Amino acid sequence: MALTIKKVAELSGVSVRTLHFYDEMGVLKPAYHGANGYRYYEEAQLLALQQILFYRELGFELKQIRWILEANDFDRVAALQSHRVHLRKSASRIRKLIRTIDATIDHLKGTKEMKSQEMFDGFDPERQAKHEEYLINRYGEEMKQGIQESKRKVKDWRKDDWERSGKTFAAICQDMTDLIQRQKREDSREAQLVVRRHFEWMKQFWIPTRDSYAGHAALIEDSELSQAYAVHHPKLAKFMAAAVRVFAEEQLS
Repeated sequence: MALTIKKVAELSGVSVRTLHFYDEMGVLKPAYHGANGYRYYEEAQLLALQQILFYRELGFELKQIRWILEANDFDRVAALQSHRVHLRKSASRIRKLIRTIDATIDHLKGTKEMKSQEMFDGFDPERQAKHEEYLINRYGEEMKQGIQESKRKVKDWRKDDWERSGKTFAAICQDMTDLIQRQKREDSREAQLVVRRHFEWMKQFWIPTRDSYAGHAALIEDSELSQAYAVHHPKLAKFMAAAVRVFAEEQLS
């Protein structure tokens, strides 16, 4: 049974706009267009969309995904088995990150002392390096200098500096979560006031520009950085990223 693009969006959680974009990019064409001009999708397209989402989770770009799916020797079962291996590794790392979060909460509450090195258990240095490389390639020397400045600023931070910064971030996330629960829009005045606080909080590490702050929104939504937001609410990373883009567009020059 063919499904409309709206129904596919509801089932998959991928927006109609993104499905249109996938069509334009040639990575996911509908099965056919109806007489009314609507796009219709069948099982083959749903399975292809599933693959796209798996590869996106693993950090592949759309051009790479299109190349993989269009390859003559593409084996869907083999691909799924490969995804399973990667996700098992990811699940193990996420469990470590959850334990780190729990330990940090206990530490901040004063119920259990935490060693400095334990604060970073589960984080992947290679991924951090890739994040930095992405930012530098995207925004050039300005971002490279910003990253170096950020590392310089926190090099001598003490326990109370990290605790104060962590509490500020947690308050921002909690206030934005409240807005999600109140069904506020990302571009609402309330959300933009919270993003203003997020922007000011970011400035203790580096000074974001219009482009680099908008670029940071992509990391909030699509990198392991999203986990810091998901702890507060499963939709927070996506909501925050959208709100940051609005702020960058309207408030920064």
